[in-house]
Amino acid sequence: MHNYLEGLNAQQREAVEHIEGPIMIVAGAGSGKTKVLTTRIAHLMNKGVDAFNILALTFTNKAAAEMKERVEAILGNSEARNLYIGTFHSVFARILRAEANKIGYPNNFTIYDTDDAKNVIKAIVKDMNLDDKHYKPAYVYNRISAAKNSLIDPVAYKEDTHIQQEDARSSRPMIGDIYQRYANQCFKNGAMDFDDLLFKMYLLLKHVPEVLAKYQHKFQYILIDEYQDTNPAQYQIIKMLGSVHENICVVGDDAQSIYSFRGATIHNILQFQEDYDDVKVIKLEQNYRSTQSILNAANNIISNNRNQIPKSLWTENVEGDKIMLVRTITDNDEGRFVADAITEMKLRNHYRNNDFAILYRTNAQSRSFEESLRRMNIPCRLYGGISFYQRKEIKDFLAYLRIIVNTQDEENIKRIINYPVRGIGKTTIEKILVFANEQNITMWEAMHHTAHVGLRGGAATAVENFVTMIKSFQTMLEKQNAYDVAFAVGKHTELVKDLYNDKSVEGLARYENVQELLNSIKEFTETPDEEGELRDKSLGSYLQQITLLTDADNEDEENDDSVKLMTVHAAKGLEFPCVFVVGLEENLFPSAMSLYDREDLEEERRLFYVATTRAKQRLWVCYATSRYRFGQLVQNEPSRFIDELPENHLDRTFTGPSNRAQGSVNAYGGTIGRSFNKALDKTTSLKKLADKIKEKKPAEHKPLGNFISDNPMDMEVGMDVEHIKFGFGNIKNLEGGANNRIATIEFKDGHGIKKIMLNYAKIRIVR
Repeated sequence: MHNYLEGLNAQQREAVEHIEGPIMIVAGAGSGKTKVLTTRIAHLMNKGVDAFNILALTFTNKAAAEMKERVEAILGNSEARNLYIGTFHSVFARILRAEANKIGYPNNFTIYDTDDAKNVIKAIVKDMNLDDKHYKPAYVYNRISAAKNSLIDPVAYKEDTHIQQEDARSSRPMIGDIYQRYANQCFKNGAMDFDDLLFKMYLLLKHVPEVLAKYQHKFQYILIDEYQDTNPAQYQIIKMLGSVHENICVVGDDAQSIYSFRGATIHNILQFQEDYDDVKVIKLEQNYRSTQSILNAANNIISNNRNQIPKSLWTENVEGDKIMLVRTITDNDEGRFVADAITEMKLRNHYRNNDFAILYRTNAQSRSFEESLRRMNIPCRLYGGISFYQRKEIKDFLAYLRIIVNTQDEENIKRIINYPVRGIGKTTIEKILVFANEQNITMWEAMHHTAHVGLRGGAATAVENFVTMIKSFQTMLEKQNAYDVAFAVGKHTELVKDLYNDKSVEGLARYENVQELLNSIKEFTETPDEEGELRDKSLGSYLQQITLLTDADNEDEENDDSVKLMTVHAAKGLEFPCVFVVGLEENLFPSAMSLYDREDLEEERRLFYVATTRAKQRLWVCYATSRYRFGQLVQNEPSRFIDELPENHLDRTFTGPSNRAQGSVNAYGGTIGRSFNKALDKTTSLKKLADKIKEKKPAEHKPLGNFISDNPMDMEVGMDVEHIKFGFGNIKNLEGGANNRIATIEFKDGHGIKKIMLNYAKIRIVR
């Protein structure tokens, strides 16, 4: 084993070697916190602490795997495999698998993802004869999720005056009753959602003393990464588990606390010193990522927050280029500027596409950048699309696997009982559900009594055959691994055959996706054990692993040379040589929802701080003076955060795209504009630039002073209309109702065909 303490700076080394008692490591952006955490674990083990007595909690499986690999590399043996390292959800799921029967759940309980949970809520709303447009499943789910993360059960929810007043103000007084029914249904189904993995873990420790004592003595040393992102449930669980030994090490940065919308609270890290006696506090302030210029800007930004642990990032890196502050006229101009800038930087400085990231406040902002990049043939990757495991064909296949493991899972039975089609229609399903509810039994149990349910002929035979088929798969569970069972499911249900027979492009893609799923299961069964005592190749183990994957874990960036587009929230933990932080406008960044509360506004500022500290070498901060919202052009003011950037580290040489050729070369600072002709390839870049200058711009429309919009419902296909900005055109198509009427209009004078939201646009009928 090499000297693992070499290469640590003084503060990092102190954080590693101080192993007894509570310690808070305040790790600034890019200060090497992962290195400190992994070295600290290796140091504990080197000092004789058994790997089985160490618990390390992270927020992504990717981070957990990296930590385990690094510890193993330091120690040079396989002892790291015995560590309890994982996400809160995966570690607690692992414990609940062993202990769930003590709180009335089966040990093979199903884990519902967000879509599964919303489907259960949707069915409950329907059963209660409530309007699902008002009681939207997503809204109700978020209310229930917030309650669980705050350790509020259905009874407490309905007794809390403040919560009830909030629901009454939103005209949704029945959420408490929906929550109660939802909890009952999940329990009946033998299922937990993601939030339950925290909530039920808390209840297990609180109400079963012998389990609490068992894990308190097992986990003698506890380490928590990204402590600023913990919610009340995680906080309470950690306090209970660590109360015997109090060897708790939390690592985090209050300046990067940006997930309050998920229930995280900055107060957990701010009050850590009050929770324990003699807390050791170590600040990691040396940054190894960014230039000093970028760090000076970041320090200046965050200094405006009142609620914080004071610190100042510094670096031995070079001073670096100034931050480019870019003003454009419209959001489309902003998109074109960024695409032009990336093209120029690649030509001039030999950057690759994956050296660039475009960060925005909301996903809706991605359009102009995506279009501009693709227009210039720059490959880009948009984070936040539908993940592999959320695709219908994948969820269908997994539904079969889940009910084989847990037949109480009513939601997944309903999903595939008649897919592929086997003659079990809605009426048959409703009869089964009615009988199950009347007899207070599960849907699966009811399906064993087709005669009592009232099924006859083909319907009864179809249900009986389905039950027999599932039972035949269950006989494989003890002796066969996950892949063998999955392969049998694909073959005998004819699900794969059904997809294969669809020869459309979409059908082929769905078939290939299922093949990829089978490949992943095969890989799972052939991968050497890494998690010690509880890791196996069973179907149940596989289902738990893939259900707990986070978005970050699903991303495969190997050999992916593309510009990254993502929200600032999604960018946390990542770094890029060149970063564009865009849309720095009031009511957008900071969000309009945060302007009237200091805590909310300070979180928006922390979000901007996170955005700036993703950059290693170059940083652009961009804003547009006008932007389309709901079909209407809105004038914007620059974000207040721009005023918090230090003037001596800014380059404001670019002030707008009225002359795009000049703008696209002056945006890089210094003498680039003056040396432009010498640097560009005259047969390519100059030609493109000249073509841009020659582009024919649409004629500017000047409406009459008495312009008055007409009622959208008075408009018909074929009518001539006048738009206050785009001028005259003809309606080619209309869609939507009174509140969301959308017109497809072909405009004159070079504006082309546009889709206009009539309820928000200023438009009149030409009579």
